[in-house]
Amino acid sequence: MPAEDEMTIDERWKYLRKMQKRYVKADRDERGRLLDEMEAVTGLHRKSLVRLMDSDLERKARCTERGETYGPEVDDALRVIAESLDYICAERLTPHLVWMATHLATHGEMVTSPSLLDQLSAISVSTVRRRVSRIRQDEPRLPQRRGRAHPNTLTRDIPMVLIPWDERKAGRLETDLVHHCGATAAGEYACSIQMIDVATAWSERAAVLGRSYLVMQDAFRCMLARLPFPVREIHPDNDSAFFNEHLLRFWGEQVPQARISRSRPYHKNDNRFVEQKNFTLIRAYLEHERLDTVAQTLAMNHLYDRMWLYYNFFQPVMRLEEKIIIPGDDAQPARVKRRYGDARPPFDRVCDTQAIPRERREHLDALRDRTNPRQLRQEIYDWIEYICSLPKAVPGITEDVHLTLRAHGLEEGGAVLLGFPFDRTTPLR
Repeated sequence: MPAEDEMTIDERWKYLRKMQKRYVKADRDERGRLLDEMEAVTGLHRKSLVRLMDSDLERKARCTERGETYGPEVDDALRVIAESLDYICAERLTPHLVWMATHLATHGEMVTSPSLLDQLSAISVSTVRRRVSRIRQDEPRLPQRRGRAHPNTLTRDIPMVLIPWDERKAGRLETDLVHHCGATAAGEYACSIQMIDVATAWSERAAVLGRSYLVMQDAFRCMLARLPFPVREIHPDNDSAFFNEHLLRFWGEQVPQARISRSRPYHKNDNRFVEQKNFTLIRAYLEHERLDTVAQTLAMNHLYDRMWLYYNFFQPVMRLEEKIIIPGDDAQPARVKRRYGDARPPFDRVCDTQAIPRERREHLDALRDRTNPRQLRQEIYDWIEYICSLPKAVPGITEDVHLTLRAHGLEEGGAVLLGFPFDRTTPLR
């Protein structure tokens, strides 16, 4: 019998209970034929079936524990892999255990064996969830992010659009601005611009000091030079601090082929992808501290450069594949059942869309092969520690925003920013 046609335990017991009613009433010859049938259907031994037919067919509790299937070497591997991928959920982590173990082994972060790889390929999501939660039980929880939307009267002529959750083509980017003003919005402070592609979850970030057209243009040019696919649509919310004349001027003059749309006022879920990443990729790292100097802004861009590689090439994400509406009744209201696809890094999803040129794909693929994700994650946390150690702006002294510009003299096409645009040997202090 093929493996996919075998009965589950519950199906087998249900079948035997129905057959027992016929078995008890049958004569000797009929019982023999029934045993032949049950033996063929269940695959159980004839003597076992005779004993079961003479019992009450109630399932007994397990007398002894089954014992561990996976040993300490699996725990050690999960500890290294989960840390390398920043402790993502088990649903995203499990499909990539074998690949990441092999990748980390090439960088000397762990030692693999055929038996270990076999166990990592067979381990279930629930087992990974239990073991990783035990590993992380002493980890502190990250703070929750809260915010509110603000109306913007400048964008009345911009169409309100909700980008579909099942968008398949790369290039429709949700965009937002995160303020690092701390407890007060007075004075000039750093902000983070973030762009998230709806179809592939590709993410781009850049830090700016203030919100002048000079720094906004510099940040957008850097992100556009690094995107592996053309921009088809830019989709911010209605916040006038970001969606203003500077944004309209840049995208209208520099990227006229890109469509500009906006979300509905007071509907934060219209920008659900970038709003989620505002916390997981910015606030979770930099929290709500005030950042207001040139040194802090430059360090933030070094941090975001490393996060660009880490999250786009190594962090698997799950995308919604299907929504099933289950009708309700008097006892229970209608509900929506969501089915998610396999967890895959954004770079793999971009390659599937055929939106990236072959030469660029080979270049980025080689970049991922020579990158150690565990070392890269450590660099990310080193830069966070360095940013937190920098002094804040001195009252009365004006910071020169020209020192934060990175795309000065950038040629058309952004050749200097393609691939790995920063020096990984830059000292932290």
